[in-house]
Amino acid sequence: MFPLSRTLDRYDTSFDHDGLIANAGLIVIATLMSRLGLEALANQWVRTGSHAPGRKLCTLIAAMCTGATHIDHTNLLRAGATQSVLPFRVMAPSTIGSFLRTFTFGFVRQLDAVAARLLANAWAAGAGPGDNDMVIDLDSTICEVHGHAKQGASYGYTKCLGYHPLLATRAGTGEVLFSRMRKDPPDPAGESTGSSTNSPAS
Repeated sequence: MFPLSRTLDRYDTSFDHDGLIANAGLIVIATLMSRLGLEALANQWVRTGSHAPGRKLCTLIAAMCTGATHIDHTNLLRAGATQSVLPFRVMAPSTIGSFLRTFTFGFVRQLDAVAARLLANAWAAGAGPGDNDMVIDLDSTICEVHGHAKQGASYGYTKCLGYHPLLATRAGTGEVLFSRMRKDPPDPAGESTGSSTNSPAS
């Protein structure tokens, strides 16, 4: 990677091996994180007692974007020159594990606050529908879990233990705009609705 300027969105990439495979798409993810202020928002709103939670959340998100499914997979971001294209310090898997173990259900509300403001920043940057109306569907879903120590999980009408988040999706495309966790079980009657708006969800 060779920087052409001081901004993340101007990089020149060259490879010296025919079989080299890189997570080049991280440059786009890194640019979005930087432009939308993800790390700063997390540092402001997430209060887990952990130092600099923003870089830990950014490490998790970037790792998941590369296909990570386990904490150890965050090492993908520490391979080669990957760190040079990321706008945050990549954290070690052991640090990420300790960070995640501090979370309780109450911290989910803090992540909700981060997500809401991130969406507002994206909207302000031009990701919204502009002057056109947009229909947003509000739906409940059930994510089954196992184990009685799962904070926030409850039994609903399906008789399965799980989380019951509310999802705001864009009608017609299915894009998930926002989600909100809750403790109460879903009501099977009349939970799906729709609304037309040209403002970000809050």
